[in-house]
Amino acid sequence: MLWLACVAFGVAAAQAQPSVELPAAGSMVRVTGGRFVPLYGSNKQPERVATFELDALPVSNAEFLQFVASNARWQRGRAPAIFADADYLRHWDGPLRLGASAPLQAPVTNVSWFAARAYCAAHDKRLPLLKEWEYAARADAKRANAQGDPEFLRRLLDWYGAPSRLPLPEVGSTFENYWGVWDMHGLVWEWVEDFNSVLLTGATRTDGSGVDRDMFCAAGSVGSVDPNNYAAFMRYAFRSSTDAAHAIQNLGFRCARDVAKGGGR
Repeated sequence: MLWLACVAFGVAAAQAQPSVELPAAGSMVRVTGGRFVPLYGSNKQPERVATFELDALPVSNAEFLQFVASNARWQRGRAPAIFADADYLRHWDGPLRLGASAPLQAPVTNVSWFAARAYCAAHDKRLPLLKEWEYAARADAKRANAQGDPEFLRRLLDWYGAPSRLPLPEVGSTFENYWGVWDMHGLVWEWVEDFNSVLLTGATRTDGSGVDRDMFCAAGSVGSVDPNNYAAFMRYAFRSSTDAAHAIQNLGFRCARDVAKGGGR
């Protein structure tokens, strides 16, 4: 499996906030749409992100255990290799047993893109689009868009560059952002629907031609809208290094959902 070069692979959790009541498992918050300039792209023009709903917390081991218990085809040892590689749920004690390496309320990891999609579909949801995830991830605790804040960007780099803590901390261990979404940064990487829509290459890094995924370091930020936002570059680089069947110990997911016209569901 191809890993990120030149940066430590892993995300360290920030201090938990025990005095704050966490959302219920599976609950969603509304992210009001707006304009968004992708980090990479051919035109680098603002795109419109429609209002959508996003899981307030990453999907936990407990939630995914319920899913595989009801959907045997996604249990470890039963999922076809084309949909989940050999590392799929490898940290669980068994197909229906979590164990010490997979605490109930820790985010589920070692899940493939296919498995994450299937989970979301089973709950009448979907994986978030890359632009939706990145749009929501711009927020700090008080602002919808904190990308211009050097302190916020520094905190992200500190998280992304630190070694992982295994077993992983529980969901809700980092911070709640402006939208009411927890753990967008500092806990695990997360799958998105179109994770491979931007392939970083050794030449232009804006299209899929001549892909050289070993050239992720430093110069990889050339061609990005904001070369200073190296944390975002790391996310794009990581996504372009993965395959839909990959199961990775630091890669989890959360689900999204469209907002029905008229504001209700």
